[in-house]
Amino acid sequence: MKILIADKFPESGVADLNQAGFEIVYEPDLKDDALTAAIKSSEADILVVRGTRVTGEMLEAGRLSLVVRAGAGYNTIDVKTASARGIYVTNCPGKNSVAVAELAFGLMLALDRRIPDNASDLKRGVWNKKEYSKARGIFGRTLGLVGLGKIGQEMIPRAKAFGMPVVAWSRSLKPERAERLGIEMKQSPLEVATAADVVSVHVALNNDTRGLIDERFFNAMRPGSYFINTSRAEVADQAALAEAVRQRGLRAGLDVFAGEPTGGTGTVEDDIFTLDGVIGTHHIGASTDQAQQAIAEETVRIIREYKTAGRAPNVVNIARKSPATHLLVVRHYDRVGVLASVFDQLKRAGINVQETENIVFDGAVAAIARIHLDLAPSDEVVEAIKGNSQDIIEMSLLKL
Repeated sequence: MKILIADKFPESGVADLNQAGFEIVYEPDLKDDALTAAIKSSEADILVVRGTRVTGEMLEAGRLSLVVRAGAGYNTIDVKTASARGIYVTNCPGKNSVAVAELAFGLMLALDRRIPDNASDLKRGVWNKKEYSKARGIFGRTLGLVGLGKIGQEMIPRAKAFGMPVVAWSRSLKPERAERLGIEMKQSPLEVATAADVVSVHVALNNDTRGLIDERFFNAMRPGSYFINTSRAEVADQAALAEAVRQRGLRAGLDVFAGEPTGGTGTVEDDIFTLDGVIGTHHIGASTDQAQQAIAEETVRIIREYKTAGRAPNVVNIARKSPATHLLVVRHYDRVGVLASVFDQLKRAGINVQETENIVFDGAVAAIARIHLDLAPSDEVVEAIKGNSQDIIEMSLLKL
């Protein structure tokens, strides 16, 4: 198998893949048309990216069967096109959780103590201890978490170390789990906004979370409170945030923002960073040596398993529920052509097989095939399949 790595990737990970017998094309600066051309010319089976955008045109350009996002998200990949072409899309969830949580607290402290302004004035030779002595402190302040995945969970022990009580909302959060974590559960993001002195957002970007943090949310936050976003820019209404900073004295620490460049270098022309009380970083939440090493190891594991088992872990574009309406269970002798004859009868009847699994018993004499169908076969089709009595032991049809 050939792997095209189109983003920076640790040398140890490249070495591990080489050692595993993969052919590697390492071109970490590929973007846009150049990446499309490389996918086509390299005839790569597997594409590895970090933040680089993978478009439908790229996925259609070559013979890719697997795209690995060496990170937690996958919003930069055209998953719809990948699914239509039968290309696995995988990611490395949880491997950067500690790094992102560390940055979130760094932004929190930087907002509270105005560290960037402090440092900037000293570089300019300006001493203003009187001004910069005005800090609230975060001990005893309430941290509100929107989202309680792996990163959100990493925020909890760090908050407790700083003496901060925690309130949180997540669609999956239940009272029993909240009690185990030692936090207070809220029923909605709006309740978190109302109760917290600092809000930190840790949700994946999807149709449910796009625009989740809106004008109502910012208006519900306490005047002068802090807002931290290290998840995705599209989760928050940036115009509403800017207005809340101007009108209600909110402070914001952003690792992601609406005008973020797609490449590793570039220019930023986003007015939000001109506002007093807003600081930003360069989408570096996962960019620690520790996190990148963990992500590299997970990427190698995904690719190795794909090579050996024909399927990849952490796939994000497998249907959660297939269109199958019926399950055909065929107990049969483990002989050549038995299932081929079953599928042939289904094909003639215009019935599509959505999923299939063939379980072979010890000794390889008999097996059971579980075949998920999008339509119920007629009595005639069932009898035609049963007609192969020398190979079919028993057959049943179940409605799903």
